[in-house]
Formats: sequence, C-alpha cells, structure tokens
Amino acid sequence: MAGGDIAVLGAGAFGTALAIVLAEAGRAVTLWGRDVDAMAELAAMRENRRHLPGARLPAALAVTADPALVRAATILLAVPTQGLRGLLAGQPELAGRRLVACCKGVERGTGLLPTEVIADVLPGTPTAVLTGPSFAADIAAGKPTALTLATATPGGETLQALLSTPALRLYLGPDPLGAQLGGALKNVVAIAAGIAIGAGLGDSARAALMTRGFAEMGRFAAARGGRAETLFGLSGFGDLVLTCTSAQSRNLRHGLAIGGGQPVDRAVTVEGVMTAHAVVETAGTLDLPVTRTVSAILNGELSVPEATEALMSRPLKREDGD
Repeated sequence: MAGGDIAVLGAGAFGTALAIVLAEAGRAVTLWGRDVDAMAELAAMRENRRHLPGARLPAALAVTADPALVRAATILLAVPTQGLRGLLAGQPELAGRRLVACCKGVERGTGLLPTEVIADVLPGTPTAVLTGPSFAADIAAGKPTALTLATATPGGETLQALLSTPALRLYLGPDPLGAQLGGALKNVVAIAAGIAIGAGLGDSARAALMTRGFAEMGRFAAARGGRAETLFGLSGFGDLVLTCTSAQSRNLRHGLAIGGGQPVDRAVTVEGVMTAHAVVETAGTLDLPVTRTVSAILNGELSVPEATEALMSRPLKREDGD
C-alpha cells in the first residue's frame, strides 16, 4: 500500500471527476462503486455515461466494485452524506487510513457532519474535508478549480500536495467543522434561491435570500463551534455564490421546479433537502428563518406564497445586529 495511492469511493459525477483529474496528474488512483454491473460498464467503456457523460477515464485509472481491491492509504469519500454511515459500517478495514470527506450535508436523525459520522463509526481514524465551489463537469474537463482542504489532524500539507493538481488548487484550512457547515448549509439557501426564481420573485429576491441565508449560515456555524472566518472562504461564501447562481446546481434546479410548480426529479440526489430537515431538527430555538421556511415548503407545510408572506412580514430589525 503506497503512501501516494488514492482511492475514490463513490462513482457518481463528483467522485468520477476527482478520480479523473488525479489520475491525469499522475497519481495512482482507484475508483470504487458498489454497483457491480455499472462499474463493469464503466471499466469497459472508460466513461461514466450515467453520471458524467463525455468525460473519458484515463487508461491508468483503475475501476472496481470489489472492496478488497481498495488498498490505498488515502480514501476520498464521494458518496451522499445520508449513505456514508452504511458505507463505513460495511468497510471496517478503512479504519486508520486517511479519510477525506468529499460529501456535503448533515446526517438526518443525528445532526452529524461527515467527519463526525466517520468518528462515530471508525473512532480514531484521521480525517479531512475537501469542499468548495466546484461542479464535476468542470473538474473532469480540467477547468481551473479552487477548493478548501480542511483538517485538524497532522499531515495536512502532505495531503494538500497529494491532492493538488495543475487544474485543482487546494487551500489548506484548520476548521473542518466550519468548512463542512458551509458546504452543507449553502445547499439549503440554493433551494430557497431556486424557489424564488422559479416563482417569478426576481433576482432581487434571490440576492436578498443569498445575503440573509449567508448570515444564517454563520449563525448556525457559530452555534456548532465553527469559525466565522471559514465561511467567508471557498467552503462558505464561494460555494454559496456558485450554487445559488448556476443552472448546473442540483439544489438550485430543485428549487426552480418547486417555485414553478413543476415536478421534481426524485432520482437526483439533492443534499439540501435532507440538510434542511436535519438542521431544523437539531437547531433548537436558533433564529433560522430561511432554513425553517425551506424545510416547511419541502414538507408541504407552507405554500410558496405563504412562505414569501411569512418572511416579508417578520419584525423589522437592524442589519448590523444580524
């Protein structure tokens, strides 16, 4: 097991894109997925036609559905947050390796972030977080991308060097908690932004939701022990801007469908949905009007017009008091 070897667990769009860019940079990379037939097709066609069509897999990139073949020292976890616990419980041999959480969200029922789920299932395992403004298609195409790599354990600089490529620039940070909260909460705000645009409320309403949603992100992060300055970086503000403004964003598209009265695609993983509910379930009395409103709309407890009226009729307050 070479120290420079990397395995990516999760052959969705983001996991495949990371595997491609790292393999093209000369790293020894294995891409693992649980679906045997899908991985066999991916290996044969050298293309992930379901999740990332058009992006060719480098010849050196190994593809497998066999957990026994995942022997790398560094593991990138690119599975949906709600499936992370089950994956780790099924592969206890991952304990002790460096696990990098590349998923964004909050676990429903526990309120735990990905690194906290790892600590719960595989105690003592060193962890890091890779997050920030990025779309799989851009990464796979080799377009310039900057992300946050956050860790509170030793060896961050070595990991930063291992995972950085000519097209993927990583900024090292000491606050994995804040980085994960930024990556999770911005998805909720993106759903709200999509609802506003889909309902015809206009770009001004979207800008207001982004701004007040960002204040809300900071409020929740502070309550959970994250650093405010972390959310002003790539993992917070940067990711928020991208997710709330680009049509590539699944969370934005989900909100657009709801706001426009259109059916949503249930086959697409939209992390902001479960995150909104998980945050509301664990936030107590914390003032989170945007998140609570999104959760209520998703649950069918509020219509979009009712939600708009509720937000606009809240008591007036000072902006500098947050």
